[in-house]
Amino acid sequence: MSKLKNFVAIDWRSGTDRIYFFLKDNDTYSRYDNGDEKISDDYPQPIKGNWDRFDAHVKHLRFGFTQTLAGDKDIIWLFFNNGDKPWVCAYDQDKNKIDAFYNLSNSLWTPILPYFERIIAGTWLEALGYKSLFRFLLNDGTHLTFDTIKQQVKHDPIAVLPGLAPYKHRLVTAAQVDPTFSDNLWYIFLTNDQFVTYNMQKGRVEGGVHNVSGRFAGLTRGL
Repeated sequence: MSKLKNFVAIDWRSGTDRIYFFLKDNDTYSRYDNGDEKISDDYPQPIKGNWDRFDAHVKHLRFGFTQTLAGDKDIIWLFFNNGDKPWVCAYDQDKNKIDAFYNLSNSLWTPILPYFERIIAGTWLEALGYKSLFRFLLNDGTHLTFDTIKQQVKHDPIAVLPGLAPYKHRLVTAAQVDPTFSDNLWYIFLTNDQFVTYNMQKGRVEGGVHNVSGRFAGLTRGL
């Protein structure tokens, strides 16, 4: 029986690289340390009282990802529903506090608004040499690319990411890690407590499907 259902994975780049998992049904979050390749032993922790004022919005969090701005400032963009409106929060990782809240319709991210309810994850493509490009994974396995400078969105409605077709109706969330200098990996989490690994440089899923009880042992702790 699947234990992980309503959760969101987000990459963290300030200091030690990590993935944070927001387990929304349980009001808790867990931390995966990329270097140690494990969920930290003292997790899950309660969301309430952490994450500055964003703790009040985690229940409605949809997806998020990190971008490094000028001055090596690491920001997590947290996309969520505020009532019946899509909003985004800029969260400063270095200060561990909120920078600002924006209505999505009046923000840098306005062009993705028509796709908002279908997006399950996003990631920055800086690792591939495109500092203004972001990729968003949709709930049917297709993706859109957004250029923040040109304010242009590209979406091919029939182009599922290579290797993802067998799992395209099982997508839950995703987070990027960069374990080597040559490869950036997008861990794409599926229903039934499983995940696949998408190699961003090679542009394909590698290695088939895996149970989270392996690499992400501890993620279902307490569920």
